Amino acid sequence: MILLFFSAIIALSITGCRNSSSQNGENSVTSDAIKNPNTANGESDTSSMPKFSFTEEIHDFGRIIQGEKVSYSFKFKNVGKSELVISNAKGSCGCTIADYPKTPISPNGEGSIDVTFNTEGKKGYQNKTVTIVANTEPNTKILTIKAQIQVPEEK
Repeated sequence: MILLFFSAIIALSITGCRNSSSQNGENSVTSDAIKNPNTANGESDTSSMPKFSFTEEIHDFGRIIQGEKVSYSFKFKNVGKSELVISNAKGSCGCTIADYPKTPISPNGEGSIDVTFNTEGKKGYQNKTVTIVANTEPNTKILTIKAQIQVPEEK
């Protein structure tokens, strides 16, 4: 039993050494393979990157009745020098849904983020956000919607 235990430990030690040595071999990826203008040393050239320019980043729906679904289109322009690609747009809760362009937006091109807010079960002042992830610097942008939700009177 003791011999079996020591044999298992030796086998694991040998296997572990082989794995760590193969990680440092010729097949490993170096940081040189990643061509990212934003480097870990803090130096970056963002002049050629895409850039959002929104007409408006906050929209207030004002007073609305509980249960309504309201929508708003946040219009933007790519004022950068390369194609803008949005990889995700996510609401801060399940009641806020965002639809975004799935194709690249060329320099000086325009697009919109369409946000739908479902007020079912909500009341009072509401402040919701949509976080956009794109190939911009910084890589996230936050849009905000607001509303004062009134509960309908019972009859």
